[in-house]
Amino acid sequence: MKASDLMVKCLEEEGIEYIFGVPGEENADFMMSLEESSQIQFILTRHEQGAAFMAEIYGRLTGTPAGCLSTLGPGATNLITGVADANMDRAPMLVLTGQGSTRRLHKESHQIMDVIKMFEPVTKWATSIIHADSIPEIIRKAVRIARSEKPGAVLVELPEDIATHDTNVMPMKPIRFRRSSANHEMILAAVEKLKAARRPLILAGNGCVRKRSAQYVRELAELTGIGVLNTFMAKGAIDPDSPQSLYTIGLGAKDIATCAIDAADLVLSIGFDMVEYHPSLWNTDGDKSIIHVDFQPAEIDSAYHPEIELVGDIADTLKALLDELKKHGEFDFNLAQQARIRDEMRAEFTAYGDDKTSGIIKPQKVLHDVQKVYAEDGLLLSDVGAHKMWIARHYHCKTPNGCLIPNGFCSMGFALPGAIAASIVDPQRKILGIAGDAGFLMNVQEMETAARLNSNITMMVWEDHMYGLIAWKQLAHFGKHTELSFTNPDWGLLAKSFRWDYQFVGESDQLLAALNKAESHHGPSLIVVPIDYSENEKLTQQLGELTCTI
Repeated sequence: MKASDLMVKCLEEEGIEYIFGVPGEENADFMMSLEESSQIQFILTRHEQGAAFMAEIYGRLTGTPAGCLSTLGPGATNLITGVADANMDRAPMLVLTGQGSTRRLHKESHQIMDVIKMFEPVTKWATSIIHADSIPEIIRKAVRIARSEKPGAVLVELPEDIATHDTNVMPMKPIRFRRSSANHEMILAAVEKLKAARRPLILAGNGCVRKRSAQYVRELAELTGIGVLNTFMAKGAIDPDSPQSLYTIGLGAKDIATCAIDAADLVLSIGFDMVEYHPSLWNTDGDKSIIHVDFQPAEIDSAYHPEIELVGDIADTLKALLDELKKHGEFDFNLAQQARIRDEMRAEFTAYGDDKTSGIIKPQKVLHDVQKVYAEDGLLLSDVGAHKMWIARHYHCKTPNGCLIPNGFCSMGFALPGAIAASIVDPQRKILGIAGDAGFLMNVQEMETAARLNSNITMMVWEDHMYGLIAWKQLAHFGKHTELSFTNPDWGLLAKSFRWDYQFVGESDQLLAALNKAESHHGPSLIVVPIDYSENEKLTQQLGELTCTI
């Protein structure tokens, strides 16, 4: 059979269901193989970056990699931002790129560049197929690496001449393996350490929303009464209505919730990645007692030096911890401060529920109403910008992965293509993407993809006519900001041209009705909200005056 046919069969054997991308001349054989003999669905996108973000969200929501495809040269460079975002935020992904003939790779030639070297820093593995018979092993290895904890992106390059070669080999059958569990003696040591603590705290990271981990985080908090701070990427690891939920940590500034980690004499860190919220921000003196629970050993860092490391499958480790802790009766913890912190945060979340403004709407009010519609079982995807900070602080979902925030690589342009992929995973789910006007326009061309697929999504744009997060940061550091303003299109005409439903909401008391209307509309909807970002500076001032009490 032809090599490109074999590659498609290998992908089918691995259970790959979707490939997103923009094809080109150098992967024409692969595309023909995909179309003529495969059940894998190819989703044509309007830009390769959009394809990578779609594959990322598919992987984050399902735990199974999807493919993102491009041709060589500029097609591959267009992929790289979304690939880096997926890799740093632990999403399994297959990156499939074409390449020129191997007869011209050694010399200067049209669109030829070393894709493998370019992608090595942003993937777990990157390789080129140089012999057709190696395809089964390469695809088996690529999928295994992409799926293995911690998951990420893997690149496979197929040169155009290799794609046409004949081969007699067959796909390899995937054999799954079970991740190892933490050492039992270390489990017992961790139990003793926890029992001896007075003000322990659970720090829930990205790993808590993968591989059955969230249910055990919730059981551990309920059994012990220990408060849980989740990172931006661990929203939903604990139900926000739980008495143990202390909400989200991760703002650059000290927040009310960080008072709990300041007072903690022991931090049980579960599935935490340093890219989420660097330990130097919450363990400034490097003297916190830390128990590390993760799929991999801790990164070496002077501000993160665990006394005990429980390395293995997080869910299995937490279950073993629970089994031992259940043998030890009552716990002598002093968690009164954590309860006060929770009450203070809850008061802030509800303070703007009845806020009435015209012309511009406060971020707190927007998220209060969004929470009513989406928090129970919907999905919120946040782009990157000032809105991301408000979402991280004020929006709380009840299900793991119910709120997706890019927080490792932090790329703008994420929410719209991500929402499209989410609607493919679950067409019946309530899906809302929130973006700033800057981030939304970075991948605005995917509005056509959403219309073509009739994606059942709502995109909300917070309009402030500037790069709001940069202005916020510059104001905080320098007391002023550089020129960051821009103009926007006529949103109504833009939506109409792409066949989207459209609403402009300039009155705060109309917001909830607009959200419900968009949600009841089948197909893509756009809501534009003029946002009151004067609240940014007020929050900075409020947090700057914060003092913690134990």
